[in-house]
Amino acid sequence: PTEPPSEYQGLVKHTGGCHCGAVRFEVWASADLHIFDCNCSICKKKQNRHFIVPASRFKLLKGAESITTYTFNTHKAQHTFCKRCGVQSFYTPRSNPGGFGIAPHCLDEGTVRSVVIEEFNGTDWEKAMKEHKTIKNMSKE
Repeated sequence: PTEPPSEYQGLVKHTGGCHCGAVRFEVWASADLHIFDCNCSICKKKQNRHFIVPASRFKLLKGAESITTYTFNTHKAQHTFCKRCGVQSFYTPRSNPGGFGIAPHCLDEGTVRSVVIEEFNGTDWEKAMKEHKTIKNMSKE
């Protein structure tokens, strides 16, 4: 196999997608995932657990035409999902509009070593963002 680009040193290439296969992506991230479990109104209803990566580490391999987007409130978060099967395999989080929130349960098997889940109090979003030490920088290189 070819060596990953130097900026991806220590990261692994995960692949994944929606249920029907119309949407496929690859993402460079740690094999040890830090997952956010948010309790805001939409994340709670769709069980949106996710890890955050910079946009430069995410690549949509296929399915741009199969994706539709839902927004509400501030319209900063872009809740993208497959038009055919309804699965949200990734989205653009309000906390990190320069990155992507990736659904770990939509990754193909074999590249995740461990998972840590952190609860995020999205019902009090502004306060939670102000108090959180690292979330704002997760989409930075």
